This record gives sequence, structure tokens and C-alpha cells, in this order.
Amino acid sequence: MVDRARKSVGEVVAELERLGLLLLSDKKWPSVVALVSGSPVSGSWWGAPRGEEIYAVSNHLTDHPDVLTVKLISSKITYAQRRLWPAIYAIGTARAAWQMEKLSQTAQKLLGKLDKDGELQTDWLVAVGGYESRALVAASKELQRRLLCCSGEVHTDKGKHATRMKTWLHWADEVGFVPSGMDPRQAMHELEEIVERINTKYYANGKLPWQ
Repeated sequence: MVDRARKSVGEVVAELERLGLLLLSDKKWPSVVALVSGSPVSGSWWGAPRGEEIYAVSNHLTDHPDVLTVKLISSKITYAQRRLWPAIYAIGTARAAWQMEKLSQTAQKLLGKLDKDGELQTDWLVAVGGYESRALVAASKELQRRLLCCSGEVHTDKGKHATRMKTWLHWADEVGFVPSGMDPRQAMHELEEIVERINTKYYANGKLPWQ
């Protein structure tokens, strides 16, 4: 399985370099699940015949130095190739109206604390108090869907899942990314063109957060 996973990793990385964006899983949009399995998987991919391989490949992408994992397309886990980082960063840090309007009170509170601390994790916040678990998860999802943070799922020492959130500035410092000063409107246009091209080619319906 290890050799096969290595082959799949190479194929998936090559496809990501070609397209710029991949989803973890989707019925039509190009995805890791479809590339590894040979076709889209209905329902959860965890029980698929090559589920362990899919998991290994997704972990490799998450750790890859040229890949950013973000909730970009249709609020799903999206892998973005390095050449698109300037556009995503410009949009994520813009604090545009579509990002800030009608944020829940908990999401506003969470964003303020994130701006102050640079990095937060949902289980840490529940442990120290001041946040109700269910409301915190919903607020975290609000920030992710609006690209107001960079985030990822982590396994806690208690065997559970938690969400780790970072400001875009904190993420950039960690990975050594130097922002280009790209105009957010230009960045949105660049991503819209890519999404439209992929949607047309694959008869898909991927949506960007502001669409």
C-alpha cells in the first residue's frame, strides 16, 4: 500500500500543479478522492476500498510546502497550489463587506481574540471557559467560510478532533510567505476565472465564498 500511496501522491500533486485547486472530495469537481479511487465516491470515503490511501495522500498534501489547505470551494476542504497563495491571502486579509457583515456575536468575539493571539484551537477555548462548544464550532465555521482565518483539523491528546485557526499574518510568518500586495478585486477575478474554467470542463458547480 505504501508504494501505491507514493504513486498516488505524485499523481495528485501533479494534477494540483496543473489545475491550481483540488477538493478533497466532490461528485464532479476534481478531487483527491476521485484521483486516488479512479472515480468519485458516494457518501463517506472513509469506508471506500482505498480509504486508507486517500487519508495518506490528504495528509501528505496538508504537510506539503507548496500546498495551502483552506475552505475555499463550496465551503469544502480545498487544496491550493502555491501560485494562488497571493490571491487567497489578499482576499483573506481584505475584511470586505461580504466577510464582515452579519457575523454572529460569537464569531465576532472569536475573530477579535484570534486577531489578538494569532492562533487559537477550539478545544483550548472550551477548556479555559467563556465559549459554549456548539456555538464555538459554528462560529469557527463562519470564519472559515468567509476566509477570515486559515484553519485545519487536528487530533487532540484526548483522541478527539479540534479546529486550529490562525490569522493569515500568523500563517504567512510560519510558512515564510511574503505577501505581494495584490489588490483583492484582482485576486477575486483571478480565482473566479479558474473556478469558471474548471466548472465548465468538468460540468461542476463549485462556488467561491463571495459568489
